[in-house]
Amino acid sequence: MTKTILGVPFFTGTAEEAVQRMLNGGLLVVPAAPALKDIGTHTAYRDALLAADLVITDSAFMVLVWNMLERDNLRRVSGLKYLRLLLRQPEVRQPGQTFWIMAGNKSANMNRNWLLSEGIEVPDEYVYNAPMYGPVIDDRELLERLEELRPAHIVVTIGGGNQERLGHYLRHRLSYVPGIHCIGAAIAFLSGDQVHIPEWADHLFLGWLFRVLDKPKLYFPRYMGATALFGLLARYRSALPPVEQPIEQNVLN
Repeated sequence: MTKTILGVPFFTGTAEEAVQRMLNGGLLVVPAAPALKDIGTHTAYRDALLAADLVITDSAFMVLVWNMLERDNLRRVSGLKYLRLLLRQPEVRQPGQTFWIMAGNKSANMNRNWLLSEGIEVPDEYVYNAPMYGPVIDDRELLERLEELRPAHIVVTIGGGNQERLGHYLRHRLSYVPGIHCIGAAIAFLSGDQVHIPEWADHLFLGWLFRVLDKPKLYFPRYMGATALFGLLARYRSALPPVEQPIEQNVLN
């Protein structure tokens, strides 16, 4: 149940089916257009996408362009919807079963308070504030804590481009196979750490607009840059673009 786009096998099932698959472990990534446009230059990011166990079609721009170019009916699987469904699973809600990797103290506090309001308690030792990662990720402190706690699920909430690399790093370094869910900013839309995106707006592919209206100086240039993905899709379609002037080292080096 996959469709190859830019060399990446994207899952073509539903969000519900994606959640059920990931309850058994593996790495899930949610590529956004601003990062996906760099698949030909960011080799570590590229490797993470290619090695993931499940890649979902969260990028509305990618889905719309693909369907236009290919006259296809590829469905979008929203990362926000995926997270909502994941958090309904009893095995994810149970304290001590899910480990959260956060973008910083402020985000961690807001996200944990929201989770608690939803009936999900996250013990202190199951929260990790990720540092600023460089071109090569080597986070021994995080690995040691995960090996000690051995949570069944790891939810990564840091930025796109970095979260996929970190998920790839953990998938290949841990001695067991948890579910590693790289859902980025999705929880921030629920907790108030970023602008709230209603379900109807997410369903209508308008999440990007809410972010732009909230912080235009930050997100307008980011989404304008993401339009370069159109050229990649038009040129390569299903093929993996060649590596051109790589600017990152392979995460497994």
